[in-house]
Amino acid sequence: LPRSAPPLLLLPPPHSSLSDTPLPAHTSSPTTFPMLPALQRSTGRQARTQARRAMSTLRKTPLYDMHMELGASTAEFGGWDMPIKYPLGIMKEHLHCRAQAGIFDVSHMVPVRVTGKDRAAFMEKVTVADVKNMPEGLGSLSLITNEEGGVIDDCIVTNAGDHIYMVINAGHEDKDLPHIEKYMADFNGDVALEKVGCGLLALQGPAAAKVLAKHAGDEVTKMGFMTGKKVDVAGVPCFVTRSGYTGEDGYELGIPIDDTEKLARLLLNEPEVEIIGLGARDSLRLEAGLCLYGNDIDDTTSPSEANLLWTIPKSRRADGDFVGSQRILGEIADKKLVKRKRVGFVGAGPPPRSGDSLYTPEGEEVGKVTSGVYGPSLKKPVGMAYVKKKYMKAGTVLQAEVRGKRRDITITKMPFVEPGYYRG
Repeated sequence: LPRSAPPLLLLPPPHSSLSDTPLPAHTSSPTTFPMLPALQRSTGRQARTQARRAMSTLRKTPLYDMHMELGASTAEFGGWDMPIKYPLGIMKEHLHCRAQAGIFDVSHMVPVRVTGKDRAAFMEKVTVADVKNMPEGLGSLSLITNEEGGVIDDCIVTNAGDHIYMVINAGHEDKDLPHIEKYMADFNGDVALEKVGCGLLALQGPAAAKVLAKHAGDEVTKMGFMTGKKVDVAGVPCFVTRSGYTGEDGYELGIPIDDTEKLARLLLNEPEVEIIGLGARDSLRLEAGLCLYGNDIDDTTSPSEANLLWTIPKSRRADGDFVGSQRILGEIADKKLVKRKRVGFVGAGPPPRSGDSLYTPEGEEVGKVTSGVYGPSLKKPVGMAYVKKKYMKAGTVLQAEVRGKRRDITITKMPFVEPGYYRG
């Protein structure tokens, strides 16, 4: 898996009772971990000792001990020791989420709170979101852009009433926060930034509403997509949004840290629910056509190239007062400036992986794969790539070089599966 977690369509503001302290440095007995690349030359006891020491420096979520109890295989992910899969296996985890419901530990994400009477104006400087016109309690996917018009991160920006709540990707504190603070220092207004500590759970799948309603009441079944509100779940005050990053109906729960495991175990006791790791999360989001930062978008990628112009409302295109607007608006006005486009593809045989080259049947290199997996729902390889614009049309046949052999792929519209988001 790549270094950075997928962006979550997650949490608007946590309940006021949630802790504002950093997540605890959770501890547990030593476990057997996958060997780090730097240690592959070592053997035997020395390698195992070095691997344990290296992994012990990673941050752990409040559910770490539960993951170990459930037999999780873990690996480094955005600076955290995260579960990649469980004994059920990635394939079955994926299919179970599509058919019923799964819970994901997403407590490695980074929630922040922006306060001050000029917070909306400031957030419209560092993101492309229309914060000033955003209704209270509603969130949207947005982009933090750099001076060159590239994407520093994708995030969720939510109008929380008395503050703005934003969730950024795991491992991005040292990248996103200094960038935001740089512009905050030059901002002529009242604004402040602080990190928020809470547990984060995602409950995803067609049975998610039925499961959550057992513990939170029928009101959660009536919530619209990307809406959120304070809800008591089994007596625990949470902030619940109807959102997620799997392509399925579902919810994200912001939970007081000390109650996170209690609610996770409660949900796991429901017959429809299985626990799901980041391996299946990756294949689920890819089938849904959703980007993974660090693979499908990065500092050099513009919103036009990534087909993410839908994140920039007309009001923001009109005012143009956000970082990187010169390139971004220039590419909107003159499409000839964009030389490559993000596309989806399907294939056969071994799935192409990130970094694999794409060629025309005549042998011209025309693109690179950014994400690729075997799609359990489609029973064939699916992926994303950037290709020269002339090859972006659905139905175009290209060749991916996989394990030294060129195999046909077909450019395909995304998402690869029909979205299951609740629309009322």
